[in-house]
Amino acid sequence: MKTERDGDVLEESQREPDLYSPVSPQDQPVSTYFEEKVPIPDNDTAKMFSFRKLWAFTGPGFLMSIAYLDPGNIESDLQSGAKAGFKLLWVLLASTIIGLLLQRLAARLGVVTGMHLAEVCNRHYPTVPRIILWLMVELAIIGSDMQEVIGCAIALNLLSVGRIPLWAGVLITIIDTFVFLFLDKYGLRKLEAFFGFLITVMALSFGFEYVRVAPDQGEVLKGMFLPYCQGCGPTQLEQAVGIVGAVIMPHNIYLHSALVKSRDIDRGNKREVKEANKYYFIESSIALFVSFLINVFVVAVFAEAFYGKTNMEVGQKCNESGSPHSDLFPANNETLQVDIYKGGVVLGCFFGPAALYIWAIGILAAGQSSTMTGTYSGQFVMEGFLNLRWSRFARVLLTRSIAILPTLLVAVFQDVQHLTGMNDFLNVLQSMQLPFALIPILTFTSLTSLMNDFANGLVWKISGGVLILVVCAINMYFVVVYVTTLNSTILYVFSSLLSIAYLSFVIYLVWRCLIALGVSRLDFRGTVQHPPAVLYDEQPEFDS
Repeated sequence: MKTERDGDVLEESQREPDLYSPVSPQDQPVSTYFEEKVPIPDNDTAKMFSFRKLWAFTGPGFLMSIAYLDPGNIESDLQSGAKAGFKLLWVLLASTIIGLLLQRLAARLGVVTGMHLAEVCNRHYPTVPRIILWLMVELAIIGSDMQEVIGCAIALNLLSVGRIPLWAGVLITIIDTFVFLFLDKYGLRKLEAFFGFLITVMALSFGFEYVRVAPDQGEVLKGMFLPYCQGCGPTQLEQAVGIVGAVIMPHNIYLHSALVKSRDIDRGNKREVKEANKYYFIESSIALFVSFLINVFVVAVFAEAFYGKTNMEVGQKCNESGSPHSDLFPANNETLQVDIYKGGVVLGCFFGPAALYIWAIGILAAGQSSTMTGTYSGQFVMEGFLNLRWSRFARVLLTRSIAILPTLLVAVFQDVQHLTGMNDFLNVLQSMQLPFALIPILTFTSLTSLMNDFANGLVWKISGGVLILVVCAINMYFVVVYVTTLNSTILYVFSSLLSIAYLSFVIYLVWRCLIALGVSRLDFRGTVQHPPAVLYDEQPEFDS
């Protein structure tokens, strides 16, 4: 097919995608990664709210919320409690609310357009930016997968009382591939129910620790609703930044925009689209509330039991309890440093072996559930950006192999401290990828030509832009703090060169976003087109 532009004849494949051209309903893919779509009951149309419809829409939000409960988040929670007590709970609450608002944009994009974020990027960005975006998101997914591998390996080591070494635990996580493929054959609703079961296991496990430790409820509420941090220093500031980076995950935006396609919605019917947006927001709010409570359990347990504790105090307690892990804590008065491995050990020392095993079960559930949602994310991203239709087995095997190899090397040749220490690097890696999810989602949900009547209004454009700017700035600070601790001139030079390329691409995405938000004077090439939005008819079909 050929098209004319300024007197030239160009092949269709040679044209640069236009960020502002509408996508016709006929061109929009309606297929989904899932082989079935959940029907929505239509006999409650007269009601303002229907629990039957909410139940039909329940699922995608809970799968999305798994990313708020992965081993990286759990480690951030326990470090927050151990280093800052209850003082940073308000940061966790604020981060979860910001995450909910961003997930709302992702869900709306999928519901209104029938395409997930990777598909929209593929259609609207030129080839080179599209490939760079794909690579950045893949890095985020691999980094998240590595954290899940680490969490599962540590959980298996704790549950087996050290009989399963860490390297063996890493290898055992390959079984996740077969578990995922096995469960996927039983249907979408059963798969969602299994994720609900894993979230319930986490809630019961960490809830048990919360009840066992019995933190001061007044301090919990004070830390949650009073934005203060009396006596905090650089350590607590870095931890606060780390909380934001751990909660808001880049690949989760891509994931949620795809998961909402699993419901049978007539996108030509404005009422149905509006209703779907409403119920998805309610469901996401409930799911993130549950994940927030689980995160609070972990923070509060370590804030109550281990805030201000020294290595010597913990070591003595472990010696008294007969723990085989007493050597983890040197005989000095330095503040206790914990991770998901040491966290289980100290719980066992202070509250008995049951606390250690229940903690490990919660970590294992977190790792198993998040590895499955990571697999979905990888499949959506690859299919959307590259139009590649790999089998699920091949996709899982590729990402899991990439995640396992470096983790296995560390597990074989180093110790658990180095293995858990990888989480800091992986959090930095994922923080760097945030702009590549947040900027595109604000860009496309602000386009009237794409979102029709559901495009972001002025308030959402401004507030969304401010939120994304704040989140990205916080995470860039986290990256800078991490890089300055490397103490290597070569790494400083390499980081500087990498930063120039990185910021250049971010500026490019911001430029395209600002034009989409209405700053047309920035469109120097004059490529902005504002075609009339596709309007909804009274009938449940789009106008052709």
